Amino acid sequence: MATPPKRRAVEATGEKVLRYEAFICDVLQRDLRKVLEHRDKVYEQLAKYLQLRNVIERLQEAKHSELYMQVDLGCNFFVDTVVPDTSRIYVALGYGFFLELTLAEALRFIDRKSNLLTEGLENYKACRISPRSLTIDFFPLPLTLKSLNAF
Repeated sequence: MATPPKRRAVEATGEKVLRYEAFICDVLQRDLRKVLEHRDKVYEQLAKYLQLRNVIERLQEAKHSELYMQVDLGCNFFVDTVVPDTSRIYVALGYGFFLELTLAEALRFIDRKSNLLTEGLENYKACRISPRSLTIDFFPLPLTLKSLNAF
């Protein structure tokens, strides 16, 4: 016995709703989780740079030639140390590279790096719609010394 057209339409609509729900749960929520994790990592980087900026500004205000501090060696194991010259600082550029900078140069670097990270966060909000699915893509800016134009 054939089913009436309205009933078939309702069943087809129900199937489509189930497919959309599965798509949302399987694809979009996973993509959203990735986006949020990446965003949190970028915010952590920004927080570290802002913390470094505050430390450098305090060093400039204090104008001490020596600095006594505790350094974390890992697993919350701290040792006392003396920094004999506070006029220069090593800054992590990324990918395991460090550069010795004056405090003023380090502040300029931090400002530029913070601006690039902030711009990158705005670019991460971009979405691409394809015929088959909605995928969220990242468009990070390449961070190079040339793009930083620091030196």
